[in-house]
Amino acid sequence: MDKGYQVYFNMKYPQTLEQLKECFKLFPGIGEKNAERLALFSLYDLDDEQIKIFSNNLTKLKKNIKKCKICNNLTEDNDICTICDDKNRDKEVICVVENVKNLMSFENANVFNGYYHVLGGLISPLDGISPNDININQLINRIENENIKEVILALNSSVEGETTSLYISKLLDNFDVSVTKIASGIPVDVDMDYLDPMTIQKAMEGRNKIS
Repeated sequence: MDKGYQVYFNMKYPQTLEQLKECFKLFPGIGEKNAERLALFSLYDLDDEQIKIFSNNLTKLKKNIKKCKICNNLTEDNDICTICDDKNRDKEVICVVENVKNLMSFENANVFNGYYHVLGGLISPLDGISPNDININQLINRIENENIKEVILALNSSVEGETTSLYISKLLDNFDVSVTKIASGIPVDVDMDYLDPMTIQKAMEGRNKIS
């Protein structure tokens, strides 16, 4: 291969465009080609006003968005999210989910009218995630201080999800609370985010009592 071709294969976009590509590659599922496509789309297809809005929203994201001090859902204007602030919900039931995306799946399916608790992860010894690394103690504090009658464990049917469900159910043995788990019809290792509303509804309606 002559030097001319070698130089051709080593060519890069201008520095600013290359840096934008690297930024897009930080997003999950975005590889080299998709990052290139998004960077070029930003350059050629977004006008100045759209770029400004996009940039401003990214800047405000970390500054304005925070965790609800009760359930760890996301909130912006207040310390308490709109769900925890809703007095019309069933205050005796808490649905425990792994993350905010799972919470939104249940909300969009319109199958639950109680409150939530977002763990922020699952127990995974292989990944170095212990019970102290997720919001289990905060859940226990809520059960101790609120008039909770039922705790619904709505975690993924993975090894980590099952381990976390078992751990929480054992902790709640000493409490006067019913612990249920959503129906096992959800496929193993399928993330809750990809389930359709009907599947989520059936899983919630067919939940089984653990303790």
